[in-house]
Amino acid sequence: MRFGLVLVGLIVVGCFSKSPTSPSGFFFEVTLAPGQTTAVDGATISIVFQGVSGDSRCPVNVACVTGGDALVKIEVIPTSGNRLPYELHTGSMQPVRHDDLTIALVELTPYPFSGRSIEPAEYRAKIKITR
Repeated sequence: MRFGLVLVGLIVVGCFSKSPTSPSGFFFEVTLAPGQTTAVDGATISIVFQGVSGDSRCPVNVACVTGGDALVKIEVIPTSGNRLPYELHTGSMQPVRHDDLTIALVELTPYPFSGRSIEPAEYRAKIKITR
């Protein structure tokens, strides 16, 4: 019985822990508009959100067989200045690696709605970088 209470206590503490999701403690999250660049605090890079291509996500008000995918194009600019392109997909949400950093797409907004097209400048990409 005592073991069960201790286990429940550890689970509750873990759920409300405010520690970063990265074991190293490095965590950076930002929301960018197309063409926007930001320096990544704690790393020697900047990130550029180039834009979205091929947005085939299923509109909110439509029943689809598959969820679709949108291709989010970013560039990493190290302090050396050589731009390195990467692609993030909403379909898989698979992160990419850049040196010792993991770059993940958290969210792409706005979400498609049937009968309304999304202008390229409307997109916002929330990106998370961990080490």
